Amino acid sequence: MDTSLPNGRNNFRDETLSPEDQAQLEALLEELDKWKQKHERADTEKSRLLLEKLDTEEQKKAAQSETMELLAQLKHGSDAFQNNRRAMEQELQKLEKSNGALKEKLLEQEEMLKIKRSEHARLKQQFKAKIKASIPEKSFKFTGQAEEGDNLHIEGKFTIIRKPLFLLSGGQALITFEEEKVASRILKLAKCHVEFDNSKMDVKPLCVTMDPSVKFELHIRVSKRKVRVSNIPPVVPEETMRDKLEISFSKLSKGGGEVESVDYNGRSGTGLLTFLNGGVAEHLALKKKHTVDTGVKVLESRVQPCFEYELKKLQTFCGVSRRTVLLSGLRDELEEEDLQDNLEIHFQKPSNYGGEVESIKYVRQGRSLEAYFVEDTAEAE
Repeated sequence: MDTSLPNGRNNFRDETLSPEDQAQLEALLEELDKWKQKHERADTEKSRLLLEKLDTEEQKKAAQSETMELLAQLKHGSDAFQNNRRAMEQELQKLEKSNGALKEKLLEQEEMLKIKRSEHARLKQQFKAKIKASIPEKSFKFTGQAEEGDNLHIEGKFTIIRKPLFLLSGGQALITFEEEKVASRILKLAKCHVEFDNSKMDVKPLCVTMDPSVKFELHIRVSKRKVRVSNIPPVVPEETMRDKLEISFSKLSKGGGEVESVDYNGRSGTGLLTFLNGGVAEHLALKKKHTVDTGVKVLESRVQPCFEYELKKLQTFCGVSRRTVLLSGLRDELEEEDLQDNLEIHFQKPSNYGGEVESIKYVRQGRSLEAYFVEDTAEAE
């Protein structure tokens, strides 16, 4: 039997088969060989696909891990964003609340400012009227040119008067009339019979005797060339400190000027500086503070004007009010304002020897009041 196959393959031959069967067998064998080749290619493709599947699984796992990490980061970022948002909303609410409170306070302050401005305008007009009425006009004339030394000081004179005081006790009243003669008529009466709605009251008029008071003149001379400095401890020797003071106060950039002399007291930490020109001392006194570099320590000195004062024409006196009457023996049968109104009506009637009332003040039982008097401009004229 010959088992060789064509094209290098064994060809199975069976002598018992007919040529047709033999040809068909060979065809089947060739078909089998083709399927074997296909099977091998299929196995190879399967292996390749398995390898690719393994690579894809690893990539998938890596992608899933990366996705989970990104999701975790996203969640963390979202939580942080929400926390920040809540914090910002809370802060915004606080700011809105604070802003509302500030707006209310601003409105209150603006309203108060309006009231203060109105009060300021009223007091300004009242002050102008008083100044115009109380300060007499004076005539001045030129007497000659001032000498150079006369312009080294600013001089001022102030007249100071302590207001006369009267202690008003409970059950008493002070009534001031527009005319002196009305008060004089009332004081001549032993008693005043004052009628109220349902009662009568005997009131005793008395002269007002005030506590002693004083009057004096204060003369002040403020130097235009000198300033006093303090808060300068002796951190360096006195001679060195004088040089440092002169250098510091002579600097134009710090508002100083050329220094003529320096006196320094290390025990008290004070000094007196004299400048060559006027105006420097005034400028430094207005600043109130001046830094001094000693080389060891920078000091912040206190600057004050250099002035002298003198008291003159000291007088003591007892004030007398010729238009005011003290009413004693009053009882609290009415409210304070009602009682004052009834007293004013009674003492305004000419039939009661009265006249026009300028002011009245009553103090209830158990209380007291300090009443201050001012100079009567009508009497002064």
